[in-house]
Amino acid sequence: MRDTKRILLGLLIALLLLGGALYAKRDYILLGAEAYLFGYPLVIMDVTRSNSALTIGPENQLRRVRQFPDANFREVVRPNADTLYTSGFIDMAQGPWVFEIPANAQRYEVMPFMDAWTNVFAAPGTRTLGAAGARLLLAGPGWQGSTPMGLTLVRAPTQMVWLIGRTQTNGVADYPLVHRLQDGIRLRSLSDWQADPGAAEKVSAGWRAAPGRPMPPLEQMRSMTTETFFSRFSMLLVNNPPAAADGAMLLKLERIGLKAGQPPQWGVLQRWCVALGRWIADFKVASELKKPPALVRGWQTPPATLGNYGTDYNTRAVVAMIGLGANLPADAMYPNTRIDANGQALDGSQRYRLHFRAGELPPVNAFWSVTAYGADDFFIDNPLQRFALGDRDPLLFNADGSLDLLVQAAPPQGDMMRNWLPVKSGQAFLLNARLYWPKATAIKGQWGMPAVERVD
Repeated sequence: MRDTKRILLGLLIALLLLGGALYAKRDYILLGAEAYLFGYPLVIMDVTRSNSALTIGPENQLRRVRQFPDANFREVVRPNADTLYTSGFIDMAQGPWVFEIPANAQRYEVMPFMDAWTNVFAAPGTRTLGAAGARLLLAGPGWQGSTPMGLTLVRAPTQMVWLIGRTQTNGVADYPLVHRLQDGIRLRSLSDWQADPGAAEKVSAGWRAAPGRPMPPLEQMRSMTTETFFSRFSMLLVNNPPAAADGAMLLKLERIGLKAGQPPQWGVLQRWCVALGRWIADFKVASELKKPPALVRGWQTPPATLGNYGTDYNTRAVVAMIGLGANLPADAMYPNTRIDANGQALDGSQRYRLHFRAGELPPVNAFWSVTAYGADDFFIDNPLQRFALGDRDPLLFNADGSLDLLVQAAPPQGDMMRNWLPVKSGQAFLLNARLYWPKATAIKGQWGMPAVERVD
């Protein structure tokens, strides 16, 4: 009995000492949580870049996606059946680069460039350029040269840049036209462009995808040790400087030994405290994501700060975790819902109607669509291979000018097949609307999606 008491007393004393030590290092816990959320977008961008170089293609070359994904696609959640992508990671240390968009009056397009912190610093395309096209000189933060005649300077704030361009595609029959538009989008070094402005892009010879499948970026982030995370973060800071508005955060980072180019030199207790701060941050993010979001008629609309976060580090980190590569709301908005008008989860065993009153279709300058996804956030297989409906489809309007989209497992009768968005019986699903180049009424919240009505 006495031995047991001694052991318990020893454990109590050890816990008290540990608690006192943790309290003395509480700054490392609190600031560790803040630093983790601040640095998360930068690190996952670099992990994504590394994965892309293994699986998609080399840096500094454009990748042109030539067809829509199908119901077997599992690479990225909530794929779209509206646009074909032109994308690529660009290393500004090997630039500057000439990025050319040809004149295009046929299809809406947006070519957003994101810096290493996931902020969109330029979005050339239909909204910003009209149909004229452009020749842009994409230069890094330290470039000191002069801009040649015929080029417009776009300054990238970081060495790492990611282009995720989208071109409106009106179904499979539209592929040939869109492919021609994609082929006109070019990225070349300034020296190559000056040598021959009409020459083709250079393509790396012999590149092949790495054997096997590397661990997805999100899984790599979860498995990364805290010390590895912050060491990588510190090194990335050198060529990807934070914005001027981040000055206060940089002072906080220094208080726990985080500086550009200097891996943290922590003792055991400091390392534990920062790791605890990281765990707390992950736990709080997960808890917040489980809370019911703010809804309007059952629909959730992502925050207006998307792509231009300023010092809203928490939102920036969460978006990087669940939707890396978000557009500016001015270019695209993505309302989504998992519930009907009565607050019940959407289920393929039921029939639903999405009713737009006359004059209240999604207000856009380009186009809109509604896509159905399974509970896993991927397309729902169906006989028509129809995954979305929108204003580019031959929809049947009601006599009063209103529009009904039918969301159900069984096909409707007659001409209403044109308005059918298939789901799978007995399976939960969600709806994701997309408004490309939305009008001010949508951006300001003066217009919203109608509730999803259950049809008995």
